[in-house]
Amino acid sequence: MIEIRVRKVLGDFTLNAEIDAPPRGITALFGRSGSGKTSLVRAIAGALKPDSGRIVVGDRVFFDSERGINLPINRRGVGFVFQDARLFPHLSVKNNLLYGYKRAAGQKKLEVADVVELLGISGVLERRTHALSGGEKQRVAIGRALLAQPELLIMDEPLSSLDPARKSELLPYIENLRNEFGLPIFYISHAFNEVVRLADQLAVIDAGKIVRCGPLIELAADPSLSTLFGRFEAGSVLDCTVLNHDDDVELSTLTFPG
Repeated sequence: MIEIRVRKVLGDFTLNAEIDAPPRGITALFGRSGSGKTSLVRAIAGALKPDSGRIVVGDRVFFDSERGINLPINRRGVGFVFQDARLFPHLSVKNNLLYGYKRAAGQKKLEVADVVELLGISGVLERRTHALSGGEKQRVAIGRALLAQPELLIMDEPLSSLDPARKSELLPYIENLRNEFGLPIFYISHAFNEVVRLADQLAVIDAGKIVRCGPLIELAADPSLSTLFGRFEAGSVLDCTVLNHDDDVELSTLTFPG
């Protein structure tokens, strides 16, 4: 499991968050701007030292104030994908990908060819990053983070700088990422439609505190949380299975309990 218990006073703002997340799949951290999302993931990654608490990923203790443990960023094994790709402009796509791969410590669980295929970037490997579209840049950034062999991947609003067409282009790759590699992912967003499509687990943060944390289907349909989701995002979620699809009329038949 992933265990997070952190408290940090930042001026007039206090982060006091607790999350228990599964070791696989996507845990979405959802909240309005200023709710504490970025401060929390900075604490997980090691860029912000909590005043007290404990951060454990699997069997590795990243931070424990009582035991005096505070692993530096380079020893935590956390991959980060930001709002903007932050690629190295003087390197080709291939060399951007190899940058983290060559420096990864220990056994390499993910190989370059597998990541390239999953992200659909084999045709741009020799290009410089300035020649890529926004969606392609983000796919390369995801690949570079993965090839650093992280224990945990944090995606901090990776689609917020993209137009709707590029967002639609990138979403299936993130879904494949979740399904193929079994890597725990923290996905930070204030766009509820992204969260509903991608997440397995949902942690709702407000004013520095985790209001609720649990399975997405359960929380997304809870009317008591609708004020935090937003008036246009609130609604019901049905967990369905596609029974069949008719290409001629472009109609899918879904089945669900009841």
